[in-house]
Amino acid sequence: METVIASLGDLIVRALPTFFLILILHFYMKATFFGPLEAALKDRQAATSGTKKAAEESLARAEAKAAEYEAKLRDARGVIYKEQEAIRAQLRDQQNEAVAAVKSKCDGMLKDARATVQSELEAAKAGLASQSNALAAQIAQTILSGRSN
Repeated sequence: METVIASLGDLIVRALPTFFLILILHFYMKATFFGPLEAALKDRQAATSGTKKAAEESLARAEAKAAEYEAKLRDARGVIYKEQEAIRAQLRDQQNEAVAAVKSKCDGMLKDARATVQSELEAAKAGLASQSNALAAQIAQTILSGRSN
């Protein structure tokens, strides 16, 4: 067992320079390679996350402006629709007034035409009555003159 311990001790003594060399290499690599690499990765991460945040903020501003634009567009459409409806109502009122004026004029013309027809009818009746009396007298005279022969 002593030989095993002695050989183990000898092995450790021979491995110590390698251990220290690896330990020195570790700190050297950490200082010269991994340190700057880690700093570059942190800078990259900061730049990436900063750019990401800026892009997200820009997107949020764009969405807010788009929503504002849509709201203004919707309001403008509402105003235009109200104006169109007011114009339609005004045109409808003008049409109704024009129809009422034409109806009133037609009613007056119809009343005048009826009065004219009525007066012509009365004149025709009077003319027929006078003609019928004259014809009756003439028929009576013709009949009487034909009987006397």
